[in-house]
Amino acid sequence: MARPSISLHLCLAVLAMAAAASEAGFYDQFDVVGSGNNVRVNDDGLAQQVALTLDQGNGGSGFSSKDKYLYGEFSVQMKLIGGNSAGTVTSFYLTSGEGDGHDEIDIEFMGNLSGDPYVMNTNVWAGGDGKKEHQFYLWFDPTADFHTYKIVWNPKNIIFQVDDVPVRTFKKYDDLPYPSSQPMMVHATLWDGSYWATRHGDVKIDWSQAPFVVNYRGYSSNGCVSSGGSSACPAGSDAWMNTELGGKALGTVAWAESKYMSYDYCTDGWRFPNGFPAECTRN
Repeated sequence: MARPSISLHLCLAVLAMAAAASEAGFYDQFDVVGSGNNVRVNDDGLAQQVALTLDQGNGGSGFSSKDKYLYGEFSVQMKLIGGNSAGTVTSFYLTSGEGDGHDEIDIEFMGNLSGDPYVMNTNVWAGGDGKKEHQFYLWFDPTADFHTYKIVWNPKNIIFQVDDVPVRTFKKYDDLPYPSSQPMMVHATLWDGSYWATRHGDVKIDWSQAPFVVNYRGYSSNGCVSSGGSSACPAGSDAWMNTELGGKALGTVAWAESKYMSYDYCTDGWRFPNGFPAECTRN
């Protein structure tokens, strides 16, 4: 058998060094959640890519930012599980923690049976007050390729975007709860949500389809890093700090609501028998 040439050895060494540098860069920014064996970091030549794996033995995996933020613009590209993904939940979100009074801003994808579309769930929690979901089907197959999902969070509103298309805005009202005082970390996770994710928990994970894999790449954060009780905002933060949706962008929100919305908490009388949350009559 012919031996590899010196140039090939050199090429392989360079690739190995690049992969190691890419992985080191990831661990400089993030901590692993769950089993580290189910978080794989590599470089596909275009962008650093992270694969999260779920199997019956690990319960889920993910990564979370080392920094905490008080306002910012956060985005990531994701390629979701193909085939039968029922019972799985893939997420990209911010949270201040898990206590009763926590703040949280969610994008979650609830898996489904083969051939049925994913549901994208968006939600906002403020001071432990949640139940503010808007859910959407998407106008593309999120398992076929990477798409960009973005959260813009500033003192005026929270904006959810898909491929730069605004699909929801959650406005701040001075007399209503809004996440404005608790710094939050960014999280990306894949986990078993069988008890609620697909058809209200009626369809469970088919573990014969495991392992389930979600790919993330192109993570970007431009936020005010919070440390020691104060926040430092980066140069250029004014590009998102005062962003509110105008006429054209609100038109895309209306389009998404009319064409693709599958659930609106402001129309769920069963959930709110004593009256809808106050923001429902103001948005």
